[in-house]
Amino acid sequence: MISLIEKIKKNNFEILLATSSPRRIELFNKLTIPFKVINSSPIDETINNNTKAHKIALLLAKKKAQPYSSLLKEKTILITADTIVCINNKIIGKPHNRESAIKMLKLLSNKVHEVYTGVNIKTINHEYSFYEKSLVYFNKLSDEDIIYYVDNYEPYDKAGSYGIQDWIGLIGIKKIEGCYYNVMGFPVSKFLIFLNKTIDTL
Repeated sequence: MISLIEKIKKNNFEILLATSSPRRIELFNKLTIPFKVINSSPIDETINNNTKAHKIALLLAKKKAQPYSSLLKEKTILITADTIVCINNKIIGKPHNRESAIKMLKLLSNKVHEVYTGVNIKTINHEYSFYEKSLVYFNKLSDEDIIYYVDNYEPYDKAGSYGIQDWIGLIGIKKIEGCYYNVMGFPVSKFLIFLNKTIDTL
């Protein structure tokens, strides 16, 4: 990891993270990799309903990169990502309001669901995509706990209406299988492997 940071700094690589997610920005800050944030533009997220969840995450991550192609230079690396929550083969997105947030958490209560994050890494000549999958097991949540969380933590910008790093994660999640940070919205360790490969092509 240290050698990767040194490689980025020594060669003046420009890392661009196109996102509006505070969680992804937080994780990148913890990595201490030099990077710049670009607020992501809205995209058309219409996808064929028969498409598998991991492929949807990959497609959306790739679509998010398209508006920024003009920013790519010889040493620029553009990173985009999309996280999807899936339960019983059904994708649940971000809640539109308080009622839908409560409904989503009731659906997740006492069940296991899948979290997929698709990541796209793009340079002027190459493009790499990968996804990570995690399983999240929820305890049975009381109505009071669900309402308290929704009213105090504003989960409206989160897929599945929750953040694992929030209070709901402390009291409601029994266990996870896979990458914790993937559930937060970005599979950091797997990303670093692909970032290292990308840098070697520049």
